[in-house]
Formats: sequence, structure tokens, C-alpha cells
Amino acid sequence: MINIHRALNNDRLMRSLTGLNRKAFEALLPAFIAAWQADRLAQVRKRAPGAGQAQKAKLSNPQQKLFYILFYFKCYPTFDLAGLIFDFDRSQAHRWMHRLQPILEAALGQKMALPERKLESIEQFLKRYPEVKEVMVDGTERPIARPKDPERQTKYYSGKKRRHTSKHLAAVDEHKRVLVLSQAREGKVHDKRLLDEERMADGIPDAICIAVDLGFLGLQKEYDNIEMPHKKPRGGALSEVQKQENREKSSRRVRCENAFAGVKRYGIVSDVYRNRVSEFDDRSMLTATGLWNFYLMAA
Repeated sequence: MINIHRALNNDRLMRSLTGLNRKAFEALLPAFIAAWQADRLAQVRKRAPGAGQAQKAKLSNPQQKLFYILFYFKCYPTFDLAGLIFDFDRSQAHRWMHRLQPILEAALGQKMALPERKLESIEQFLKRYPEVKEVMVDGTERPIARPKDPERQTKYYSGKKRRHTSKHLAAVDEHKRVLVLSQAREGKVHDKRLLDEERMADGIPDAICIAVDLGFLGLQKEYDNIEMPHKKPRGGALSEVQKQENREKSSRRVRCENAFAGVKRYGIVSDVYRNRVSEFDDRSMLTATGLWNFYLMAA
């Protein structure tokens, strides 16, 4: 089995294998233990005591469990490889991953690291994020395997990425923290259409500037707090002042891309998605986003 203690004593190894350094790992562990204990109490026993063949647990303590699920998210190994590294069967590797992912998500929720899924009102935003001064909104896509169904192929094909993808829309603050994350959608859906359907801008106060790119053209006519780059006129050119303003806007808006890059340090949301459990692609993106937010908080 992998030498976890060696990794725990080396920050470089910890970041490579789990995405967190030792300090962040130790800060997350108590919440993970609490979430694990709460989940065990809530479970209903499906088999009588003693039923089935006794099997020794390979992940014998909470530290190993947390390390395993973080390792899976960061490195995204196949279950055959995960089983080889942690010395158990591929089916057990699969069971442990799906058993521990909700525990990790719950722990991140306790730490207030998970983003909101939908803004119901301005009051909700102000209660959760009273310190936020600026918001950047953009979409991000993750590659998926080419669907076999022709209709799904069309829905998930992204002309922008020239491959099949799923898409999320996110709102990011000035500190690169992801505040809001939409549900996973087909790669074909345009960013502006997704924003309109999610009504994300409705829940952001007018006093807070919302920076977007030209992919959201037309949004400035619907809201007063939209900051958008100058669009080059057809057959014309931008003035030097407009070019300078675009550079300044871009330098602030790039923090959204920095946040996406931080989230996609986790291989499960940057590599071609291959899991088959329903809606797990959305849950994995939420968990990876929570891990990035927690890293900003704890590192």
C-alpha cells in the first residue's frame, strides 16, 4: 500500500497526490471525521449482523480514507490502478470512492467551502458573501467521452472546444473563490443562454460589479452593474483609450480563469470524464470546486 506517512511529511508530495498541503489536510480532517461518523449513524443496516463474508478494511482509519478520496480526485486513476496502489480489488476501489465522495462533500460543506448552486435572492447573497466587492462570471467546460447516441452527440458537442463536453457557469470573487456553480449542462449550451436560465445575475446586488466577456453580449442591456469589454465596431477599430480599458478589464476578469485553473488541478474535472454513475459528473465538479475554495481558506 502507498506510504501515506511519507506523503504527509512532504508538502510537495501532498500537493501532487491530493491537491492540498499538510496544513490544509489536517484542517479538513476533523470535519471529515465528523461527517463520516454522522453518515454511519444515519445508515440503515441492510443485512443482519454477521451476514456475508468477513473482509478486512484496507482503509482502516479516517486519515487513510481522506487521503484516498483526495488522491482519487487529484490523480483520477482507473479503479484497477487505484486498487493496485492501495492494495485492494478494483471493485473495492469503486465502492470506497462512491462511499467517501459524499463524506468529503459534507465535510467541505461544514467548512463553508462549497459554492452555492443557485442564488434565490439578493438577501441570500449578502448573507453568505457580505465581504464580496466584485464578481466575475464565465463558463467552463470539461471533456467527456463521445456519446454513442446521435442525439446526445449533438447536444454535448461544443463548437468552441471542438469536442464533446459538459459545461458549468460560475461566479468568482476578487480573491478567486468560486461563489456560485451552476448545474452541469450540455456543452452546446451558450454561456449567455445558461446565465439567463440560471438567473444568476438576479441574485447579485446592483452595488457589486459583474465582469463578463463578450460572450455575454446583450447582458449590459438587462442589468446596470455589468462590466464588459468594448467590442470592435464592424469595419472600424478601437481607440487607444478603449484598448487600454479592455486591458484593465481583462486583468481583473482573468481571476475567473485563475479560479478555473485551480479547480482543474483535480484530474477528475480536467481529464476526459469516464465515470458512469448518474449525475456524478456534477457532484465531482462541486466537490473539486469546494476543495479549491478550501485550499484558498486553509493553505
